[in-house]
Amino acid sequence: MRLVRALLALSLACLLAACATLPATVQRTPSAAFTSTDDTRLGQALAPELAAHPGRSGILPLIAAQEAFAARMALAQAAERSLDMQYYIWRGDTTGQLLFEAAWAAAERGVRVRLLIDDNNTAGLDGTLAALDAHPNLEVRLFNPFANRRLRAGDFALDFSRVNRRMHNKSFTADNQAAIVGGRNVGDEYYGADQQFGFQDLDVVTVGPVVREVSREFDLYWNSEAAYPVAALLPRAAPDAASGLLAQWAQIRGQPETQRYLEAVRQTPLMREVAARRLAFEWADARVVSDLPSKVQASPDGREAQLMFPLLKEAMGEPRRELDLVSPYFVPGAQGAQELGALARRGVTVRVLTNSLAATDVAAVHAGYARYREDLLAAGVILYELKPSAAAPPRPDEEKRRNPGGSSAASLHAKTFAVDRSRVFVGSLNLDPRSVHLNTEMGVVIDSPSLARRLSVQIDEVVPTLAYEVRLSRQGGTMEWIERGPEGEMRYGSEPDTRGLRRLWVDFLSLLPIEWLL
Repeated sequence: MRLVRALLALSLACLLAACATLPATVQRTPSAAFTSTDDTRLGQALAPELAAHPGRSGILPLIAAQEAFAARMALAQAAERSLDMQYYIWRGDTTGQLLFEAAWAAAERGVRVRLLIDDNNTAGLDGTLAALDAHPNLEVRLFNPFANRRLRAGDFALDFSRVNRRMHNKSFTADNQAAIVGGRNVGDEYYGADQQFGFQDLDVVTVGPVVREVSREFDLYWNSEAAYPVAALLPRAAPDAASGLLAQWAQIRGQPETQRYLEAVRQTPLMREVAARRLAFEWADARVVSDLPSKVQASPDGREAQLMFPLLKEAMGEPRRELDLVSPYFVPGAQGAQELGALARRGVTVRVLTNSLAATDVAAVHAGYARYREDLLAAGVILYELKPSAAAPPRPDEEKRRNPGGSSAASLHAKTFAVDRSRVFVGSLNLDPRSVHLNTEMGVVIDSPSLARRLSVQIDEVVPTLAYEVRLSRQGGTMEWIERGPEGEMRYGSEPDTRGLRRLWVDFLSLLPIEWLL
């Protein structure tokens, strides 16, 4: 009976989707980032540091989840001319609504606000997005939108090749003076507001020349054919929609748990440093690497758009001594596994940190990774898998800059790579087929031995206590997981902290021909 109901629901979704199409003609008013913003408060505050480091960009890593939220709120509140935000996921939870409110407040001050969200995760937000878009200073566009707003399964059934490709980019830019780029979306699990689950992630605040590159990337996506103004897709907001939003935000702010969270955010070391105007930027050469927005669209000649991944490999350079890879969704594929194995055989130290089966939020991706594990280990690649109990990796000055929040379960979400302790990438790109071939991605490559060394030192000293090291067993033919703690080493003969049924499910998924989707 359940199967019959499922088939009927799918049939209904397909019928409705067949009747729903995207608008044939869409009026998109082109716009571009403001370039003359040196006279803003942000511009004037940054001017002395920029003058002292001509041609270089300032980089400030955001490791602690609540500091990542604090940085976005601080930029939204500081903006005077423009606020540009581009995200794959923007949830309607506490932190998502607080940032919606901050964007609205900026628009109320006369700031031009542009919000570009991938449409894959906007279910239930249409009313909010229409109300935001109704503000004269705030425009919302949806990237690669679904034609059917209620039964999206129908679009997947009838238009899969299009809606399967998503915009995974993430950036937050104020006045074309400061931008945040990295792995975090917008939602409680990214900013330390979810008490049951939290992503271990990484962003960077950037200032200087690289911010103009972030803005050019945003403009390219904002003005692309894949970005639809919500006014062309959604019903007009009701006359009382704005007052409804304000009441909703006031209710959220009045909740005790929200008050506790915001107080913790105010007490973060980052906010104290912002107030004292003594942010410790690392000054380095940096550049943006990104896919073209046309990557989500089939080209007439069948060729793919210029992909970001080859550009990233070129910008990072060929590893000579060491390659550190941090990717929550790590599916190297046959070619990638061969390339990593070849590097290791040449004497390059190749280390990978990804999620353990117990920590991952996508079992299918773990299945895609697991099939390459033994070959990588046999070639000499070092594999670490994050434990679900892992805390955020401490920084060198941890006693002064600690994360005041915490989660009961952790999952890796940061995407960062370092070559020879000299160059580092921070962005949205996972090392999997979906990021390389299907979704659009972006990030920054930073020529900074200091920052690259920090990542490598974390893997040297901290990761072994937060992750299982996977090795081929001494008897050969099998793998073992090594857990290191104050009591010494523990060895496991199967995926730790998991049950047999979950392992069996992953084994089944590994047999399916779905790697290209992962």
